[in-house]
Amino acid sequence: MKQAFFSWSILFFCNLIWSFHFTCIKLTQDQVGPYFTVWLPMLLATVFLAPYAWRDFKKGNKKLKDVLIFVQLAAIGAFPSQVLMTWGTQYSLASNAAILILALPVVTAVFAFFILKEKMNRIRWISFAIAIVGVLLCSTDDIRNMDMSSQYAVGNLLIFLAILGNGYYNVGCKKVAEQYSEMEMVFYTYLVMVILLAPLVWYYEPEMFSVIPHYTAQTWTGMVALTLFHNFLSMLLFFKVLKYLDATQVALSNYLITFMGLPIAAFVLGETLKTQAIIGGVLVLASTLILTIVDSRAAREKKQEELVNANP
Repeated sequence: MKQAFFSWSILFFCNLIWSFHFTCIKLTQDQVGPYFTVWLPMLLATVFLAPYAWRDFKKGNKKLKDVLIFVQLAAIGAFPSQVLMTWGTQYSLASNAAILILALPVVTAVFAFFILKEKMNRIRWISFAIAIVGVLLCSTDDIRNMDMSSQYAVGNLLIFLAILGNGYYNVGCKKVAEQYSEMEMVFYTYLVMVILLAPLVWYYEPEMFSVIPHYTAQTWTGMVALTLFHNFLSMLLFFKVLKYLDATQVALSNYLITFMGLPIAAFVLGETLKTQAIIGGVLVLASTLILTIVDSRAAREKKQEELVNANP
């Protein structure tokens, strides 16, 4: 129980950091392009991680071929989830993206079922249903403004492909989590991402390098937060938790981003926080507590039962 509570506490903190993501992007958008916003913090985080990743690489007596799995995970998973989400939002509506992202836990659960053989038990279905209701309450304005007409079909398709990439990446990382340290997993993923994103930055946003000396305090705040917290600290903690929790549990916890993102946006950006959004946030939090306490207890009892049956 202690391990489960500790893991969920870390995961809660990760989702808190991720809920700042959109606010940080808002802080930088006046001076920084979308690709550069992703690429530069990721590049800096890669530089920070390099010495530690190299230490773990040597300690594990690994060879270059042992880390090539991250080329696949980044190219098929992380890269599409970043780039296609950016492109898709440009060709669609933000409200469409906000609603389509609700599919992420479902997509992750499907990948986890086929790749990791994880199952959705009754407790997880109940938690999932409560979280869905809560997120829908938080997203009433997005639902009201949603437009799935044909003119946004390409954008919506790109967003959904990005969600598929995200789900595949999370499950793929879970599968190899026992073989690599948190430092290695983040470093190898980011190294591939930086290489793949570099041509897009140089082609679409070459002027971004000359703008850096003219960053305002607001832009620096956003970029530093994205580098240290979003791309560095949260990802290290996330991969640590991924070693102990099922990919499905981790995916369902992502609904906390909506719960925590609303008050953050209200406080930092002055956006309005409505009553139904508060109620929805409480439901999302309740679903997470159910997963933390009930599902963890059920999993522990099942493990004990398996041990008893194995040693009659």
